[in-house]
Amino acid sequence: MTTNIRELLTAEELARVTRKDDLIAACIVLFDWAMVIGLFVLAAAFPNPVTMLFTVLLLGGRQMAFGVLVHETGHKSFFTSQSANDFVATWLSGYWVFSDKDSYMKGHLMHHKDCGTVDDPDLKNFDAYPVSSTSFKRKVLRDITGKIGWRRIVSIGRSLYRFNELKPGVKKMLAGGVICNLALLLALSVAGFAELYALWVIAFMTSHMLITRIRQIAEHAAVPDHFDPDIRLNTRTIYISWLEALLVAPHGLNFHLEHHLIASVPIYRLRELHQILLDKGYYEGIEFPKGYLGLLRRVTYAT
Repeated sequence: MTTNIRELLTAEELARVTRKDDLIAACIVLFDWAMVIGLFVLAAAFPNPVTMLFTVLLLGGRQMAFGVLVHETGHKSFFTSQSANDFVATWLSGYWVFSDKDSYMKGHLMHHKDCGTVDDPDLKNFDAYPVSSTSFKRKVLRDITGKIGWRRIVSIGRSLYRFNELKPGVKKMLAGGVICNLALLLALSVAGFAELYALWVIAFMTSHMLITRIRQIAEHAAVPDHFDPDIRLNTRTIYISWLEALLVAPHGLNFHLEHHLIASVPIYRLRELHQILLDKGYYEGIEFPKGYLGLLRRVTYAT
């Protein structure tokens, strides 16, 4: 069977899975923001430790969702309008988590180009797996205690300190990030809940970092062969529950193999592409793990 996906798909199938839909894209953005607003309302209405923990956990997932929006708009596969893509990538997602689409895409496109080779810039994130359970626990502990997230906060602070030395694009992102975060703090202050802004920062430093690690592991860690040019062997799709989608892999992020096969397929059509290829027998012999907990057990070993 051919490994060229564009030869395997009919013209009609290819057109269908790469078609952008502005209504779906808008609903995705609205859902993310409804979740963020709803979580702050929940925390304000029920200020107790359980609610705060729940809010931090889910805010980390929405911060990951914002990263997904930056990724999708960077691939120009979200809205039909590039101006809409750019607006969402900045003021409705990227700036809120201090992410710059253009800078991100430079490295990300290299990842697509060099995935399966020693030149992959993301290789450092997953090459060591499988790792010992002791090592993995240390990594998770650094995430949930904010040690890794604090480094990110310090990095942002240092960039702001030497703001005038930075490139124009980085300056724009940092300024936008400060404006968005101050806007959130102001909105919460006006509502009488300024202290809840801490939940956004804590989520960014903890649950968001852990979710990012899990995503990196799921996509490429301990795959059949990191250095095989066949994408089916160096990249992974994982079957997940609705709860895992809410917490860890928003908006079809778990269909990462399909994304690498055709990067122009919008996130909201990756599941459809997966099913088409499954029906055509393209995945014969390929295993799709079920659930993140099971996968994490497979990428660690007892010490």
